[in-house]
Amino acid sequence: MKPTLLVLAAGMGSRYGGVKQIDSVGKNGECLLDFAAYDAKKCGFGKIVYIIRKDIEKDFRERLFDRVARNFNAEYVFQTPTALLTEDEQKKAAERTKPWGTIHAVLCAKEAIHEPFAVINADDYYGRAAFETLGGYLSSIDSNCTEHAMVGYILGNTMSRNGSVSRGVAQTEGGYLKSIVENTKIYYTGEHFEGNKIISELDGQKISMTGKETVSMNLFGFSPKAFERFEKYWEEFKQNKLTDPKAEALLPVAASDIIKNGEGRIKVFTSDESWFGMTYPEDKQVVKDEIAKKIASGYYPEKLWEK
Repeated sequence: MKPTLLVLAAGMGSRYGGVKQIDSVGKNGECLLDFAAYDAKKCGFGKIVYIIRKDIEKDFRERLFDRVARNFNAEYVFQTPTALLTEDEQKKAAERTKPWGTIHAVLCAKEAIHEPFAVINADDYYGRAAFETLGGYLSSIDSNCTEHAMVGYILGNTMSRNGSVSRGVAQTEGGYLKSIVENTKIYYTGEHFEGNKIISELDGQKISMTGKETVSMNLFGFSPKAFERFEKYWEEFKQNKLTDPKAEALLPVAASDIIKNGEGRIKVFTSDESWFGMTYPEDKQVVKDEIAKKIASGYYPEKLWEK
């Protein structure tokens, strides 16, 4: 059974200042997501599902989806602030203007997924080796498997020189995940974030990081069995957070709950590839330069898609 790649592409891009998911970074107008789709197809994934906002549908189709869909089995679903809420819940959440985070996004795509699946962010570059590792693992499990997976990265390889990043810091034991703590503000010290010391602001404290920590980049692999925990997490989240206009239901937290509740394990694979992504406008040139290097080295062809 070929796995599915689920792409979280409904983010508002508030720090970036635009719809970064479909910004051109390749030589022929390709987006960062083109390269993810290319790598996934090359590594044995059978389908790609995008989660998007309705307001970007036209641009999304013109600047990415129609091109990918000519070369790969692809579809998309919408994430809206009112999705998965009853009428009463919608009234309680009337102040909410944006979707509810990554778990909400994954659940919005549930009906489109019937096989083991990987999850990625739309604005991060993961590297082909990660898709190969996760694709191979997901192809080996069935829909009821309780042993899920994650590809972790080394913190120092995932930092931006243009501002802070959000990373889930993972604790592992014997090759399996013990827990993830979401650190929403990790940055280099110094003017313009140009120092070498890494700080995480967590629970009102400034914590020094070594840069060698294993972190989650939202690159997970699950069997459909995981939806059972995700739905429970979402119901608990709604009971406590509906009136909070900024609350987010986060995938790493729900994934950790699988372990916490004894419902399965998450095998951790580690990638030593250097991350690059588009969190800030200044990151775009870095991404273009890195992609150009990979094309020059033959890692990607000059023209990604034939049609």
